[in-house]
Amino acid sequence: MDHSLRRLYEDLRSVAVAVAYPPGEDRDLLVEQLKRIGCRIHLVWPFPDKPPAGADVVFFQVSQCGQNSFAWSASEVDATLIALSEYETPTTLKQLLKTNAHGVLTRPFRSAGILSTLVLARSAKQFQTRQQNKIDKLESTIKARRVIEKAIRVLMDHQRLDERAAYEHMRTRATGLRVSVAEVAAMIVEASEAMEKLGLGGARPDPHNNSNNGGKA
Repeated sequence: MDHSLRRLYEDLRSVAVAVAYPPGEDRDLLVEQLKRIGCRIHLVWPFPDKPPAGADVVFFQVSQCGQNSFAWSASEVDATLIALSEYETPTTLKQLLKTNAHGVLTRPFRSAGILSTLVLARSAKQFQTRQQNKIDKLESTIKARRVIEKAIRVLMDHQRLDERAAYEHMRTRATGLRVSVAEVAAMIVEASEAMEKLGLGGARPDPHNNSNNGGKA
């Protein structure tokens, strides 16, 4: 067996699957196939308000989401969501779109399609997670850059440092405190804002500016 395929099966055997679907032949078929795959299964019924905690994958009856569909959005939970749909009506499709499910099975369920749906849904969830992590990292970087730029302006105004010297000052302090430059920048900005609230803000006078002594030498 191909190494990647073997790893896939090993991964599926460790997956905890919750099935939120009413008892009956459809659920029995689904559960039987999931057992063949090797998944650990937890049956949930009546339909819960929120996706079951601790599950890696949740198969759920999409028509039961109703007003609680916001709680079943793929963007709000860590689990892979696979919708189980009885009918392809406009109402059902609307509910399905709200959940942003990673996969869907439509009645009548067939054992042949469950494994492929599970694999593709898990892959979609992993891709979504990677993309979200990249977005979060980028937003964090942009936020940190803005704080650093604001702190540089504070140092330029209050300490009469040029831009490069202001940054080097923060970098030196960051090294000494064993924190990031962004954290030092945040301290500077917070301190500056606190001083302004106390009425102690304002730029430090420039000793080389003769305007403060009437222009006399």
